[in-house]
Amino acid sequence: MFQNDTSRSLDRQECLRLLAKAPVGRVVYTRQALPAVLPVNFSLHTDASVLLCTSSDSDLVRAIDGVVVAFEADEFDATARSGWSVVVTGRAAVVTDPAEQERLSQAGLISWMPLRDAVFVRIESEMVTGRELRGRRGTQ
Repeated sequence: MFQNDTSRSLDRQECLRLLAKAPVGRVVYTRQALPAVLPVNFSLHTDASVLLCTSSDSDLVRAIDGVVVAFEADEFDATARSGWSVVVTGRAAVVTDPAEQERLSQAGLISWMPLRDAVFVRIESEMVTGRELRGRRGTQ
């Protein structure tokens, strides 16, 4: 892969550190055999999994429970032409253990959308990749 002084790959720990700072990311999944992307607020759990809070009867839960998805978050500064992007790939699953549900509800992750019958979805961080861009002002 081409790499120079304005772009570099991030290791897993750097990716997780950056991901923990981001308030919003995107779930990438399949809906009706087509790619779909949905922005969501999330938190990074202590085991490095991505946690979402959504309605138990949502289309998202039906589409991703038990399947492999991608999750992406990023931050960019267009003026400086710099930023980062992190992608987590792993199996998504609704948290069904009552003790774990209670623990997660106490952790403070609340959906930005109004919910009925909220559930937590965990995306395991089986593969974590990232890139950092360190651009230069005024370059083409």
